[in-house]
Amino acid sequence: MDVEVGSNLYRNTDGTIEVEGIPQIQIALKPATGALLVNFALFDANGKVTAKLNDSTLMINEKRAYEVSRTPKSLLLTHLASEAVILKMELKTPDLVAFTKGSFHTIKGHLFEVSPTEWKIDKLRATGTTQDLKGGSVVLG
Repeated sequence: MDVEVGSNLYRNTDGTIEVEGIPQIQIALKPATGALLVNFALFDANGKVTAKLNDSTLMINEKRAYEVSRTPKSLLLTHLASEAVILKMELKTPDLVAFTKGSFHTIKGHLFEVSPTEWKIDKLRATGTTQDLKGGSVVLG
């Protein structure tokens, strides 16, 4: 599976996105239908889990602060009070998932941001790169 994070293309991944050494996002396709399935752990600035997606369904939703909208080809996780986009993903082709927008804390408390043009963690950023991961994980940070 190929994964875009902002404008960065990661080819031949296993569907895992590691952020600062922790597998924070897992992407898969449902075998029978090809629907997008996302596993994701959302942390606060202190490293505490505040929300968790399992197969694109909210399993943990502290204070009911988050909402997930999904179709077979897309997922949008938002913070209800601020309307901030936490995670926006879409299946562009049967083999390409695009992570086009998002903003959340890593387990280490750093702010991770994705826009259509880049991803960044504090001063570390990447834009317009292409890597063949040969079946490995996307490693950011």
